[in-house]
Amino acid sequence: MAPTEGFQPTLSKLAALLDRLGIRFHVTGGLTSVAYGEPRLTQDIDLVRSGTSSCARSQKAGFHFSEAAARRAIESRRMFQVLDSDQVIKVDLYLRCLVPGELDRSVRTELFAGLEVPIVARTDAALSKLIWIHHGNHRSRRDLRRILAEAEPGELDLVRRTAGEMNLSELLDEVLAESDDIDI
Repeated sequence: MAPTEGFQPTLSKLAALLDRLGIRFHVTGGLTSVAYGEPRLTQDIDLVRSGTSSCARSQKAGFHFSEAAARRAIESRRMFQVLDSDQVIKVDLYLRCLVPGELDRSVRTELFAGLEVPIVARTDAALSKLIWIHHGNHRSRRDLRRILAEAEPGELDLVRRTAGEMNLSELLDEVLAESDDIDI
């Protein structure tokens, strides 16, 4: 795992490329947990991007990936990975929103000094973490609690209401009731 500051050159280069190509995107995953919660280590950069256009120009920009895997991912609207060959950092590109409409609610944030990029909205970040928890990702439990620790009352209400619509209210309550303290 890497300190998140090490991701700045890769994210700067990728954001510039996606902007030039006119591809909407936002940062999600571990970096979002850092932005909304607390400093933590993460293994990669996660982005949700719109459209199904190829990333052929990304290889010229120093990003490498399997063209066959990218083509399959684009056809099935699934995630594929690219590698920044300069920084040796992996980027997961998700080609669909986990929470419907989340790209429309992105928030521009200075994620690193001098680098402002769109990130997933707090409520959508929390709901994404809840969905990942539902699918067995236990790392997301603490992230969810930390993301919601600073939430405005209206944001928490929206997360609770949407979790109910997704039949995940009990899981949300369970995770929020957990402690981050270690019992010895």
